[in-house]
Amino acid sequence: MRDITGRQLKNLAGFTGISCIAIGIYHLALGVNSVPGATDANATVDSRERFYNAYFAGYGVAWLRAARRSPIRAGEIRALAGLMLISAVGRVISLVHNGRPHWFQEVLTAIEFVLPAAFFGIADADEAQQSHKASCALPANRSCGGTRGG
Repeated sequence: MRDITGRQLKNLAGFTGISCIAIGIYHLALGVNSVPGATDANATVDSRERFYNAYFAGYGVAWLRAARRSPIRAGEIRALAGLMLISAVGRVISLVHNGRPHWFQEVLTAIEFVLPAAFFGIADADEAQQSHKASCALPANRSCGGTRGG
């Protein structure tokens, strides 16, 4: 199996950021009308939906900022992934207390458990790749495919 590269980590983090921004703006603009199964929500729920989704769009901006760093900071990726994981736990708490939500919310819950696990596993890919490149630049480093500089 191929190792995950820093470029692949950047792409996945960037895609996550763009997705969160788009979802946040969509929900901010449409309020509860953007939520599958939320047919009986009142003005308070609509207000909360719009408010929190401004933050969700901001969360997407944080993903984009993390993806633009060179190297990508593993701690930053893990923190952002951890927030997503906590959100998934919140969905499970809701499921326990209120029953099953719309099926699409269950799909999102699965994604919100799987994606952070993937990010936790690959968070250091860019830092490791940069470190490897730096060590290969040293003279006579045989672990990089031969001698250099000499």
